[in-house]
Amino acid sequence: MSDVLVTVEQAADALNLHPKTILRYIHEGRLPATRVGKSYRIARTNLDAFAGVASGKSEATAGVRTTCIVDIPDVSAEAAERTATFLHAAAMAGDGGTPPLHLQTAFDPPARSMKVVMIGSPSDVSKLLEMLQLQLRARS
Repeated sequence: MSDVLVTVEQAADALNLHPKTILRYIHEGRLPATRVGKSYRIARTNLDAFAGVASGKSEATAGVRTTCIVDIPDVSAEAAERTATFLHAAAMAGDGGTPPLHLQTAFDPPARSMKVVMIGSPSDVSKLLEMLQLQLRARS
């Protein structure tokens, strides 16, 4: 089965980075890519793995589910909406062969706080928590 290939520019758009940053990651060996003529092509699976997108593949602990509730204080409505959109997009990544990752978000405007509830396999919830941590670190 062949993998979808993306250009450096498409990868930069997907990761919200500059194309030169993507090229630097390729040259440093941090992002695997294939040289085609004078340009590079990146396998979508490699790009997703680099970005930390949950693979949706379960481990030997099939049937084990984790529930996690995250409370995010002092967040604006716009930041809460961006975070919720980001998490929902990440939770939808994966294949149809694994149990879905359930995700709910709620924003309380007077308290300026956001709650995130995740239910899924321990590995998928862990990956989503890592991505949430990176998202929160980027906003501060």
